[in-house]
Amino acid sequence: MSLSAGTRLGPYEILSALGAGGMGEVYRAQDTRLDRTVAIKVLPAQFAAEPDRLRRFDEEARAIASLNHPHICQIYDIGPGYLVLEYIDGTPPQGPLIPDEAVRLGLQIVSALEAAHQRRILHRDLKPANILVTPKGNAKVLDFGLAKLMAVDGDVTRTMEGTVLGTAAYMSPEQAQGLTLDERSDVFSFGAVLYEMLSGRRAFRGHTPFVTVTAVVNEEPPPLETPAALRRIVSRCLAKQPRERFQTMAEVKAALEQAVVKPTEQQPSIAVLPFSNMSRDPDDEYFSDGLAEEIINALTHVPGLNVTARTSAFAFRGKEQDIRKIGEALDVRTILEGSVRRAGSRIRVTAQLINAGNGYHLWSERYDRELTDVFAIQDQIVESIVRALRVRLGRSEVPVAARRHSTNVAAYQDYLRGLNHWYRRDADSIQRAAHSFEQAVQRDPNYALAHAGVAESYASLGWYGLHADEARTKSRAALSRALALDDTLAEVHAAAGLCHLFLEWDWPEAEQALRTAIELEPTHTRAKCWFAFLRIVQSRFGEACTFAREAQALEPVSPYVSAILGQALMINGQNTDALAELERGRDLAHDSLQVLWNSGAAYMRSGLRDESVAVLERAAILSNRDAYYLGWLGWAYAMANRREPAETTLDELEVRARTTYVSAVFKAWILGALGRIDEAFDLLEQGYQERSPLLPWLVLPVFDTMRNDARFNDLSRRMKLA
Repeated sequence: MSLSAGTRLGPYEILSALGAGGMGEVYRAQDTRLDRTVAIKVLPAQFAAEPDRLRRFDEEARAIASLNHPHICQIYDIGPGYLVLEYIDGTPPQGPLIPDEAVRLGLQIVSALEAAHQRRILHRDLKPANILVTPKGNAKVLDFGLAKLMAVDGDVTRTMEGTVLGTAAYMSPEQAQGLTLDERSDVFSFGAVLYEMLSGRRAFRGHTPFVTVTAVVNEEPPPLETPAALRRIVSRCLAKQPRERFQTMAEVKAALEQAVVKPTEQQPSIAVLPFSNMSRDPDDEYFSDGLAEEIINALTHVPGLNVTARTSAFAFRGKEQDIRKIGEALDVRTILEGSVRRAGSRIRVTAQLINAGNGYHLWSERYDRELTDVFAIQDQIVESIVRALRVRLGRSEVPVAARRHSTNVAAYQDYLRGLNHWYRRDADSIQRAAHSFEQAVQRDPNYALAHAGVAESYASLGWYGLHADEARTKSRAALSRALALDDTLAEVHAAAGLCHLFLEWDWPEAEQALRTAIELEPTHTRAKCWFAFLRIVQSRFGEACTFAREAQALEPVSPYVSAILGQALMINGQNTDALAELERGRDLAHDSLQVLWNSGAAYMRSGLRDESVAVLERAAILSNRDAYYLGWLGWAYAMANRREPAETTLDELEVRARTTYVSAVFKAWILGALGRIDEAFDLLEQGYQERSPLLPWLVLPVFDTMRNDARFNDLSRRMKLA
């Protein structure tokens, strides 16, 4: 060290050396004026004459001085070539810590970083050595020596040309590669610190900095032996792509606060993967999917058992992945997988219950039965699962759930076909779903779930080319019959909420129906999605985001839910977060139409016109140029000042309208963007008279060019919308 004990720097007397940081040497010193111990950071003499180094030193001083937080080391003074800092008597956190303690310290560290990010300051060198834990157990984040106020262009990667700073084992991949950084880089570094606090070992190790950096960029750390909630948090922090991490420290904090960290508090959990279709006819997949879904529905009624929702579990269809990785992704301790083979009136079902932690089988069975015994097979599988988990569930008996389905096996198969089509969520598939549900009703007029399926399908088809009057008539009849047959089914009330929202414009009735659905089945993801839609329509955007996040907590790998959350964030003005969520949705399913059109909307709201046009062109192609997606595409062309293709798209819709119904609202979007406002409002009035399900969505970007017109406010008032 350069300074010896007794050396004076102004009023400060050096007592002893503490160490060397990324930007200088650190000493314990005495403030002779205030009689207190301080820490002094001094630039080495050989660098003191370097303008770049001095500039960075001054930037550090200003950055730290702007922070005032109980878990951040404070700056007291600045002198020529040195900083005077709060002296902290403490040691770096030493793992492995018990989960509770790791979470407690983690929350303190995250709160410090969150405060820095709010001042547009990145740490960029977060590591255990830059965190001290005091004897009272409080964490202090030190050495913002690599922090730099975030520039307008966001490029805070480099502080010296050709030099990337940071400690290799804790660098984010983008920092290691010299790319542009934002707060998500600190999220990665925090993940590496939390990993080490939980495990006592580094997440990324190597015998040289180069090997370590290679691991950071390309390799996954060894699995953690810690509660699943914490494994998921660490895994998301350490995602290689910034868009796949928590986007802010506030999100990390919320996750830590909600984490279940005591092993004794962990509930048994299960994911039912889609059963493999082993039949000769590949179209029989609807039946194997339906069997798995009905087992999911039955298991949700087992007290104390957490069950992954269908869409998230089915996202792993056909993917040859380690069961342990699937278990970690879905945050479950057990997984059920199986297969179905049909031959005439006989079926063979095999099922295996697997421990997701080690990949070992807990139970397996094969059933050779008549097709008419399908419900008995479902019950037996559920009973076997409960008994296999009886120690953790504290029970061996299986609760008797009310029979939901028709005893007419042909009607049941029609219903399963309908569900299979419904989950694809494009116009053609929803039409096929409606047909299958109607066939189920014809075979069994007392099949309440099938009637609800008819109602839900026609409510959705009002968006995709069916005249609102026809959609309303068919939905009303089916919904009335479903409610009369069985008003205890969450699916029936969810369908009612959708019909009241899209077709009736009855906001209080929609809310009541959706609340009832959620009360009957708290894990009903679609009801939460519809609730998010309702709040978007009502301009209660914060609540919309809350419902969408609740849906995502139930189905974390559903592109459809990502589309809804992305839409809610966009409408709430959080375009950056919206685009990140929608990009995540495209990673989950790159051809999801809902994700694509919401991406087009979010890109346009962000001023990224070319990107908006590109994704909406893809949506139009994938939908076979469905009128709904043509409306969005024509609007995007017009907003991007591509008048010729916008006019061509408008002509295409008008030609199609001569032979089939095309909603006037689609054309209004394009005309409004082309500046033909009077024509656009004439068509919106036509949509109002039809009570088009498209019209309540006045908050969407397709209406932006008409929003400041008095006629727009009048339309909102007549629809009883804010």
